[in-house]
Amino acid sequence: MKYENDLKNILSEYKAGNIAEDEVLARLQNANYTDLGFAKLDHNRSIRQGFPEVVYCEGKTIEQVVEIMKMLASKHKNVLGTRASEEMYEAVKKELPEVKYHKIARLLTIENEALVKDSERKIAIITAGTSDMPISEEAAITAEIMGNEVIRIYDVGVAGIHRLLDKLELIRSANVVIVIAGMEGALASVVGGLVDKPVIAVPTSVGYGANFQGLSALLGMLNSCAAGVAVVNIDNGFGAARMASIINHMR
Repeated sequence: MKYENDLKNILSEYKAGNIAEDEVLARLQNANYTDLGFAKLDHNRSIRQGFPEVVYCEGKTIEQVVEIMKMLASKHKNVLGTRASEEMYEAVKKELPEVKYHKIARLLTIENEALVKDSERKIAIITAGTSDMPISEEAAITAEIMGNEVIRIYDVGVAGIHRLLDKLELIRSANVVIVIAGMEGALASVVGGLVDKPVIAVPTSVGYGANFQGLSALLGMLNSCAAGVAVVNIDNGFGAARMASIINHMR
């Protein structure tokens, strides 16, 4: 990664006697983060956590998103922005032609050097319904850019449980399972009772009025009778994928 190379170059210069200790400290301090005034970008996160800081685009102005993406791309080979609009994408693309927009997931990605994936360790992403796809694709693409093989299993909710059982062998081949469901959120408990791998449940805001924008699914998942089910926030496909990626990379 570019940031890591910058740090190595600083240390190499010091080792060669080209710069003094005070300059090394100053350069390292400056390299750790960039202050844009409206945002302080944490470049060191790529070393601490294995992936650069991710941009949550929603709530930011288009100009702010452009500047943040430009700075991150100057320091890191792979960059991810979540909850981005098409207008944000068009503006970023003018400055960074390599950026891609994933419309369903509302993600911006720059992937100049794909991380190595272990084909033997996969993340399965399961949705109850097609309406959950914006969240599942957010999770799937996030997991992929973070260096994971992903299995997509969509529209296998409990209203037609034979669809899920038909994919059980494939699901069990995964190292981590993400279950995404709205309505009452029952799918997480069903899957949790069928596998011996960690299950990360994502409640979605999909459903009619009494779903309360995902609250019923969240409470259902939190009250799961299946052991081994953990729950992230409503519609948080990114958070589920980040946790699944950490688990999947553990050795």
